Formats: sequence, structure tokens, C-alpha cells
Amino acid sequence: MKRLVLMALMLAVMTGSAWAADIKLGYLDMQRTLNTSEAGKAAKAQLQEKLKKYQEQVNVKQEELQKLKTDLEKQGMALTEASRAAKEKDYQQKLKDFQRFTKDAEEDLQARDGEFTKKILETLEKIVQEYGKKHGYSMIFDARSAGMLYADPGVDLTEEILKALNAAQSKK
Repeated sequence: MKRLVLMALMLAVMTGSAWAADIKLGYLDMQRTLNTSEAGKAAKAQLQEKLKKYQEQVNVKQEELQKLKTDLEKQGMALTEASRAAKEKDYQQKLKDFQRFTKDAEEDLQARDGEFTKKILETLEKIVQEYGKKHGYSMIFDARSAGMLYADPGVDLTEEILKALNAAQSKK
């Protein structure tokens, strides 16, 4: 649907229709903006620092697991059945703890990335809207997704479409 609207707008601009003369379109690469902005670089640095701390913890836990496994393999035959079962149980519990830790760390990093991105996007949206108004843009699109970032209220058909949809639904 977005692509259809974008294609219709581009066709109207290219054909030189009278109503299209007042339309001014623009775009930006949101991903590049997020990655190269100062806020984006700072967020990336914070995430890298957190990742480094998690990686250090992962390395320690991996070494501990490897040592337990090696000890279990070396002493396995010499241990009593009960002692070996206890060591295996301890190893399995530490393995589960390790897996839980890595999953939690990954989820934490993803959540932090989402928070940073959301904050940047909120600010960016305001800036794009102000820029669009100041420079007379009717619409500003994200170059990668063709999603609308700014639209002049005069071309917003939401209310009219909503009324038509509600009327059609009430007839059924």
C-alpha cells in the first residue's frame, strides 16, 4: 500500500499535473542517520561497553564449565556412582545457569538498543517535521522503507477515509 501511494505521487509529480505543482517531496536514509549521528555513536559505544562486560563474564563462566567437564571426564571412572551423579548434576545446573545468563544478556542488550533507538527516533521525528514545515515539504519519506516521516496536514486524508470506512461498516 505504501509503495502504491508513493508510486502514484511520483507519477503525478513527473506528469506535471496542476495539483502536483505544489507538492514538494523529500527523503532521508534513516539507518545511516541513526548510525552516524552523535547520539547513535554514543549509544553504540555504550552498547559495546556493556557487551564487553558481558563477554568477560561469559568467558569466565565458559572456563568454569570447561574445567568442570574436564574434571568429570578425568575422574569419571574413579568416582563412586553417587559422587559422579552429583558432579554431573552440578555441571548440568551450571550449564543451565550459563545458558540463562547468555540469553538474559542478549535480551538486555536488545532492550537497551531498542531504548536508545526509540529516543533517537523521537527526536529525529520532531526535527524532520520542523524541517519539512520550514522548507515547505509536503511529504518526507524514509529512503529505505518509503514510510512517511512528515506529511502536510492539508494532504492528510485520514479523517475522510475513516468517515468513509465507518459509513461502509455501519451499512453492513
